[in-house]
Amino acid sequence: MHKPITEPTPYPEVNDVLYRLHTESSAVLGQEFVGLYLYGSLATGDFNLQRSDIDFLIVTAHFLPEETIAALEKMHHGFAKSDNKWDRKLEGLYMPLAELRHYKEQGPELPTVNERHFYIARQGSDWVIQRHLLREHETIVAGHSIRDYIDPVSPQEMRTAVCAIMHNWWAPMIDDPAWLDGRPEYQAFAVQTLCRVLYTLKFSSAVSKTKATQWALEALDEEWKGLIAAAAGWPDTWPTDLHQVQDFIHYTNDQCLPDESNGPA
Repeated sequence: MHKPITEPTPYPEVNDVLYRLHTESSAVLGQEFVGLYLYGSLATGDFNLQRSDIDFLIVTAHFLPEETIAALEKMHHGFAKSDNKWDRKLEGLYMPLAELRHYKEQGPELPTVNERHFYIARQGSDWVIQRHLLREHETIVAGHSIRDYIDPVSPQEMRTAVCAIMHNWWAPMIDDPAWLDGRPEYQAFAVQTLCRVLYTLKFSSAVSKTKATQWALEALDEEWKGLIAAAAGWPDTWPTDLHQVQDFIHYTNDQCLPDESNGPA
């Protein structure tokens, strides 16, 4: 068995959940278990105890048979029903080692955990960014390094990926803000995420939402600074003007308009 790192994060409650995830998943997977890794805010140093999820990747030796996937589903159902809020914060997927190399838009469907649901799905375009984080900010809970199994993500791939995320997820909220309406915490999350999109478009690199927000406060036009500062200070302060958040989505989406020579702006 691959022994876990004693304290993979600075947060004892998170480490307890990761230890349980490692113990239970490796028991289900047996020789198929290659390693457990973190991406997202735990990898970038942006983790927020109030609102962050525990983003994980479990690498397997091969594609998993149906009976193993069923056993994983049962295991994750136990996490979802737990009284421990951190058990319910797990989000990630199970990926064969050979699939790590680069993102495929029409890649295989893989066991996925999101918002306490377990299902089989293809990776979204955000997995271009996640691969970059796994490679450049490798955070190992258990197993060996997978950095050399992941190709470097090019600047163009980074920009294309964040624009796909904008068009597919955020842009529809300009006309249909159901995901945002009445959810101040998600509005603040949206604004900081959009700051990170703008940072990636500018620098072709992924940083934490906190760093991207700090950059945006200095770099963007004055009209956005009040909104961004309020998002950075959530939950202590937050404006209730949903339309301003939608305007910021519109502004960010406009930065993804294609350039005939260089692709997304």
